[in-house]
Amino acid sequence: MATPLTDQEKRKQISIRGIVGVENVAELKKGFNRHLHFTLVKDRNVATPRDYYFALAHTVRDHLVGRWIRTQQFYYEADPKRVYYLSLEFYMGRALQNTMINLGLQNACDEAIYQLGLDMEDLEEMEEDAGLGNGGLGRLAACFLDSMATLGLAAYGYGIRYEYGIFNQKIRDGWQVEEADDWLRYGNPWEKARPEFMLPVHFYGRVEEEDGKEPKWVDTQVVLAMPYDTPIPGYMNNTVNTMRLWSARAPNDFNLRDFNVGDYIQAVLDRNLAENISRVLYPNDNFFEGKELRLKQEYFVVAATLQDVIRRFKTSKRNCSGPLSFDSFPDKVAIQLNDTHPAMAIPELMRIFVDIEKLDWDTAWNITKQTFAYTNHTVLPEALERWPVELMEKLLPRHLQIIYRINQIHLDHIASLFPDDMDRICRMSLIEEEGGKRVNMAHLCIVGSHKVNGVAEIHSDIIKRDVFRDFSELEPEKFQNKTNGITPRRWLLLCNPGLADLIAEAIGEEYVKDLNQLQKLNDLVDYDTFIRDVAKVKQDNKLKVAQYLEKVYKVDINPASMFDVHVKRIHEYKRQLLNCLHVITMYNRIKRSPIKPFVPRTVIIGGKAAPGYHMAKMIIKLITSVADVVNNDPVIGRKLKVIYLENYRVSLAEKVIPATDLSEQISTAGTEASGTGNMKFMLNGALTIGTMDGANVEMAEEAGEENLFIFGMRVEDVAKMDKEGYDALQYYESLPELKQAINQIKSGYFSPKQPEMFSDIINMLFHHDRFKVFADYESYVKCQERVSTLYKDQREWTRVVIKNIAASGKFSSDRTIKEYATEIWGVEPTDLKIPLPSEPREALEETARALRKN
Repeated sequence: MATPLTDQEKRKQISIRGIVGVENVAELKKGFNRHLHFTLVKDRNVATPRDYYFALAHTVRDHLVGRWIRTQQFYYEADPKRVYYLSLEFYMGRALQNTMINLGLQNACDEAIYQLGLDMEDLEEMEEDAGLGNGGLGRLAACFLDSMATLGLAAYGYGIRYEYGIFNQKIRDGWQVEEADDWLRYGNPWEKARPEFMLPVHFYGRVEEEDGKEPKWVDTQVVLAMPYDTPIPGYMNNTVNTMRLWSARAPNDFNLRDFNVGDYIQAVLDRNLAENISRVLYPNDNFFEGKELRLKQEYFVVAATLQDVIRRFKTSKRNCSGPLSFDSFPDKVAIQLNDTHPAMAIPELMRIFVDIEKLDWDTAWNITKQTFAYTNHTVLPEALERWPVELMEKLLPRHLQIIYRINQIHLDHIASLFPDDMDRICRMSLIEEEGGKRVNMAHLCIVGSHKVNGVAEIHSDIIKRDVFRDFSELEPEKFQNKTNGITPRRWLLLCNPGLADLIAEAIGEEYVKDLNQLQKLNDLVDYDTFIRDVAKVKQDNKLKVAQYLEKVYKVDINPASMFDVHVKRIHEYKRQLLNCLHVITMYNRIKRSPIKPFVPRTVIIGGKAAPGYHMAKMIIKLITSVADVVNNDPVIGRKLKVIYLENYRVSLAEKVIPATDLSEQISTAGTEASGTGNMKFMLNGALTIGTMDGANVEMAEEAGEENLFIFGMRVEDVAKMDKEGYDALQYYESLPELKQAINQIKSGYFSPKQPEMFSDIINMLFHHDRFKVFADYESYVKCQERVSTLYKDQREWTRVVIKNIAASGKFSSDRTIKEYATEIWGVEPTDLKIPLPSEPREALEETARALRKN
């Protein structure tokens, strides 16, 4: 059995947060004072906490810049295959602490800031979250960038630099109110504008067709795409990759020529129309909104990106020295489409190849297919993008022609294989005819890519079996699974230093880059000292969060209570309503028998609702109304508290997740593609209550189903119920506690001033609940009783926690990215360390040769 390291062995180790050398600290202090003086033009007498944050951010950034330039030089020398990750969302959160950790500077910075008489936590709190995403899809993209840099891949993230990210959520009188997220108000120290790489993007116009000549897209409106680069440091390997986000700019002659009547002022004001493209992130998660501005955003990012990709391909070392051929394009370029949002990249690359580079159609199509791969993120029908043909014809007439031609060739092929199967031909078309002509973007992605993947085993199976069945029957080898993952740098080292250090003391620190090493913790599952230490870390995290919640929400929190946490976007399929019914059930049980023993709970629910999603907003209002009643009932006391977390975001997740005891992952089986919150909780020592959905299935496989709290219908049960019919009334009549809870909501118990307030929720639950809340209620409540029983035995609870942490190695985004790299992109991860800027150029060339050999 493994035993924890001795003090002497610990001292031998370099801390996972870097060495505190006297020179390091002195240099950081010097840099800090220099930036305060020269960059911010302040002295200590007038500087604000925000100035101090900026001074520190610039100081840390100085340590990135040399490595950043070195990395690009290295890629030029080695000329590896480059990976382009195209995503309309990158939910990055804050950069300061993550950068310090990945560069091994955190301890030295902590010491320097302490010696300067400042508080590091206060400075970190000054940083705005880069909230350029809605939820899971955008945060996954951020984790992937971290892993790609850590694995030494020549990878680039491409997206939009939204001026306003995901809205700030305020809860007023229990209702969600949206405020604009002006995250760039004070500037962004992490980005570098690159006006010299500004590129034109075309919209509207018409297609000119002359006999014998390729069609020409003419009379277009031009918008300029201005790139802003953000450095993405790998963990302790000197690699710094780039995320390039595009911002829309009006060209100088924009509209002025149309105003020959001399309305100069109006002409200048109209420049905003072009610049609106990158103004705001659409705040929809798992919902398709077919607005013209959204299609403009989607095309804008791919048109700018592909020009950049082709420029880089043409100017690579290899192409500079010989004749240019696009035959090698798929050997040097891999493009991953993060869902269908960047799907227009497929017809755009065809347009470039055929119209501009003059390749013949078949060659162009072959190269295009080998270049693209597509990740599907959802099976919900309302989330699948289908653009009206009419809109596409107006905005991108040449691209619609190309899509029609792709479709014709595709359907001819299907017809040759299944000549009498008209239904199949209709189902597989890129153009849907029913209810107005629309382009099915998922079908375009499948036909135009060489690989298609889901994001958890169960999700990938559903895609093959149901959603894209015709396509997977035709080309089964095209379909893969890539179970999502999370970066252990942010989701353990950064957010839970107590646990990260405890694990490093027990098993060494190699686990940070190889999360599978956590399996060694299984040897310590019966080790009393280790059990106590893990429990203590959790308790410390809970105390910290309890203080935070008391300060912000003025609610007395019992830190000995179980922290039962449900944080994610508010959506009917994620079933926050089921959780709410359990809260009401617990409340009623305490009211019925106030002196009966009860395992105290603090139920924490958080998440944003899409501004136009009425039901999600009603769910928030119901939860906050229940919280008001529960938290102010003297009979309940400290046994049960309910907190609605306002404005849930990455930086708040980093506080709450390490303090969580119970993680709620309770979507209807078959609806959550994967989830990544479930993985963050598992890694941070929370136990999961969940359905067999998304990655929960694989978590149960890894940890053993007995070490999770699994309840409810499985996918096949849901399918059976869909066939036979779901009768909500039957559950209501046969389950007295459910009936009581529903009657309370219905009668206005939680909304005495407006008894009818929640009638829409009640009506939905009884008559059109696609996600079958009542069907899983009984199983869920019984499972929650098992949770409480185990929680009473803290030693046994913590043993199960350790088993879960030990089993969470699979859910590192490093593992996910290795699989993408080797099985989709055709590249090999490397642990080669790029020589530091201080090392001679020869060292760089030598490392480049070593990479080429590999």
